[in-house]
Amino acid sequence: MVRPDAPLLTAFDLGVTRGDGCFDTCRVVVEARGKRVDHFEAHLARFSNSAKALGLGPIDLDAWRQLVGQAISAWTLPGEALLKLNLTRGPEYGLRTGPTAFVTIVPMPDAASRLRRGMTAVTLNRAYLSLGFTDSPWLLGGVKTLSYAINMAARREANRRGSDDAIFLSADGCLLEGTTAGLIFAMDDKLWTTPTENSGVLRSITVEAILHEAEREGISVSRAFFTLADLTRLQGLWFASATGVKPVLRVDDTNLPHEPALTHKLAECGGFELG
Repeated sequence: MVRPDAPLLTAFDLGVTRGDGCFDTCRVVVEARGKRVDHFEAHLARFSNSAKALGLGPIDLDAWRQLVGQAISAWTLPGEALLKLNLTRGPEYGLRTGPTAFVTIVPMPDAASRLRRGMTAVTLNRAYLSLGFTDSPWLLGGVKTLSYAINMAARREANRRGSDDAIFLSADGCLLEGTTAGLIFAMDDKLWTTPTENSGVLRSITVEAILHEAEREGISVSRAFFTLADLTRLQGLWFASATGVKPVLRVDDTNLPHEPALTHKLAECGGFELG
């Protein structure tokens, strides 16, 4: 355990200088009945797959479990928090070589609670086709790398336009994902999400957990690409990630319906109802 202001990286760490590494983020809940990390094994598996795709794996899963256990034991702030697993390629120069690995925990941002009541989004062209990663695995589609500069630039552009966040749009007009969240659509009394196979869309652990639980309760679920033309037919649209389930009330200039009861149900399926 180190102080929050303690130095962890050298100036030559490739995670800093090149964004060469991967991460994964889990939700932590501390309440009267105990502590938990939501869907941790699924997040750890995705983290492991990202490391392998970058040539940083295989990682020692038990070592990461032990490290996370130490961090969770030391974290006592009640409520929600975010646990982040970080792995970089390590220093490019210097005496020490090999990957840099660490975890952090921070309180859930206040903005997350606000956006769970409703948010707005703009669409921004991601400039590749919806299946543009089919023959280009080296583009690292669906890998949760440290290279989030484009994602953050997209969110800033959305804020500049007066919206809370952005939805990436493929060059052929398909709604892909949020800057840091997966998408859940409701249409024809069914829940949908974006295909991840060959689309470059990151597998969302939260979306998968919600749809799995919804299907277990008898709700039909599926995957398909949706376009801007489909927005007027939707029964609802949500951003879903470790920071919560957030109903989208408007996309660009199109207002979307919102059923609070359905949002509550999706949040419950994702484990976001605190005891």
